[in-house]
Amino acid sequence: MRVHFVSENVGGHATLHLHLHRALRAHPDVDASLFEVPPARLARKLLAAPVPGLARLDLDFHPLRDQLARSAVVRRHLAGLSEPVDVLHLYTHNVGLLSVGHMARQPTVVSLDATNEQNGYRLPQRYPTRFTPLTIAATKPLEGRVYRAATFVVAHSQWAASSLADDYGVEEERIRVIPFGIGVPPRPAVSARQGTPRITFVGRSMERKGGWWLLDLWRRYLRDVSTLTLVTPEPVPHEPGVEVVGDVRPGDGRVFELLADSAVYAFPSPMDPFGYSIIEAMAMAVPVVALRQAAVPEIVEDARTGVLVEPGDDRGFAEAVRTLLGDDDLRVRMGESGRARVLERFDARVTTPQLLDALRVAYAVDGR
Repeated sequence: MRVHFVSENVGGHATLHLHLHRALRAHPDVDASLFEVPPARLARKLLAAPVPGLARLDLDFHPLRDQLARSAVVRRHLAGLSEPVDVLHLYTHNVGLLSVGHMARQPTVVSLDATNEQNGYRLPQRYPTRFTPLTIAATKPLEGRVYRAATFVVAHSQWAASSLADDYGVEEERIRVIPFGIGVPPRPAVSARQGTPRITFVGRSMERKGGWWLLDLWRRYLRDVSTLTLVTPEPVPHEPGVEVVGDVRPGDGRVFELLADSAVYAFPSPMDPFGYSIIEAMAMAVPVVALRQAAVPEIVEDARTGVLVEPGDDRGFAEAVRTLLGDDDLRVRMGESGRARVLERFDARVTTPQLLDALRVAYAVDGR
């Protein structure tokens, strides 16, 4: 089966496709190719740039213009494919906004971690206002066309699947819930965790991922009992007890090494719809403290693999971390449960065959 994977290539998409394509090596019957939307050049940047004044009101349609610019790149790419493929896989739906005609002629599976109805209030580059429902309403007809043209729509979580059904009317028989997994490393050595307990945070954007908020919490509540490692390319002022690791790249394995030496993984993001770094931490038997939002409760089992805290509860988040730091047995128990959950539900060796099954069925029922 020849499958062409198209990636929107924003946020954590590079990590997602890296794990997926590594897992595909175990499936020689699948001839996979990948296209990632390249970084924007000047023309695309100008087309998608915020409009002063209107951006403050969330009336400049910045997200939609950016999505249309990316999808125009994908449309040109698909039109120029030299050889036909059996199935097309789009991640996410936004890259297909201008390729519905191509989708109609080709068995297509669309995957996503959140719909635009959900992301309308979660994107880091926009601040919702009373006009936000209008901008979402303008996007939904284009987005709905993509879902209708797809053979199947794959949601990473039940949270996203519910929006597909309730907000867009996608038939349940065309929805698959498949939480794309990761390549799970070998079990970490327990002896690696020595000295002052380490809290670790991973995020390209300190603002979007809640990194600055976590740093403030650490200063106020946790400095005396832990060190804090921030894995981020953003500049962070030096201070005692804080380590900044800025040169980690997807696939180099270093993030797993850092996690293996951590006592607690903190995931303070208020807007991530899924959270691959949570799965990476659990894979290394590290308990997680995260906000109870979006699909995070489908990954972290509260009081079993970590602790979920209500958004905005500063003291509750700090107390959850502090409790784990002070209880070795609890950390080990939650860490072991977390690793077991990853192996069962979020291991790419489990999730990739599920996706391939959806692709094969799409080709069987919609092959032309």
